[in-house]
Order: sequence, then structure tokens, then C-alpha cells
Amino acid sequence: MSQKTIKTFTFTGWHMLAAMVLFFGTIITVNFTMAYFATSTWSGLVVKNTYVASQQFNGKTTAIREMLATGIKGQLEVEGTAIRYTLTLPGEKPVVADSVTAHFKRPVGEHQDFQLALTPAGDGLYVAEHAVLSGNWIVEMIAIQGGKTIMHEANRIAIAGE
Repeated sequence: MSQKTIKTFTFTGWHMLAAMVLFFGTIITVNFTMAYFATSTWSGLVVKNTYVASQQFNGKTTAIREMLATGIKGQLEVEGTAIRYTLTLPGEKPVVADSVTAHFKRPVGEHQDFQLALTPAGDGLYVAEHAVLSGNWIVEMIAIQGGKTIMHEANRIAIAGE
């Protein structure tokens, strides 16, 4: 009569090492992947003090509703070094503002950001000359008339590279 020996599984140190490597390797891989996506897709739109921004939210919302009720609209054009911004009311009526300022901001980082005061050129047109590097920009336009903000908008634009 032959005797069969049944080999039972023995959990060894190598098995434990493999289980730990797989477990922690998975966690580390997921964390690095999520960190990569978080840093590569972050828009950079952050306020310096979130508490202060939350306290000002309702006031800013009311001001924006009042501005939108006037029907004022702005159109930004950037070609080479020429920056043109047109302010109009419904019916293409030009808007005369005391000052128009453009804040060019990179979506991520601050080292290339700049601010310009645009000069009136008549019929609601405001112009400036400044080299704008290629890539994505967030352009915040602010127009003031009689000490009151009549236009405040931010647009994301892309400048084609050469």
C-alpha cells in the first residue's frame, strides 16, 4: 500500500514580504498617481485668505449682479504686442471708463504675471502695448467709472506659440 503525503501550505517570511510589498506598493503607487494628477491639473485659482474671501462673497455677488443688469460687455483681443479691449452696452453703444486695467496671470505660478493700464482710444476701445508670452493666461479686466467698478471679468485665453 502506498501512502500519499498531503503537503500543507506553510506561510513563510517570503510570503509575508511579498504581501507587504504588494500592499504598500499599491498604496504608494496610488498616492503618487493622485499627487501627479493634483499638481499637473491644478488651476492655481486660490485666494490668499479663504476666511476673508468667504466674508466678502455676498457683497461681490451683489456687485456682479448689478453689473450684469446693465448689459455691459467687454471683448479682449491680443495680437502680438497689441492688447485691445472694447467696452459696450447693448446696441453696441461704447462705454467711456475713467480707467481700465488688465491683470495677466498664469494659471499656475506668479513669476510671469503682469498688470497694465490701458489707454482710451475712443468709441469704448482701450489699448496697450506689451509682449505676451505664449501659453495659457487668465486675464482679469477691471473698468472703473466715477469711482465705481463698472466691469470686472476674468477670461482664460491661450496665446499660440511661435
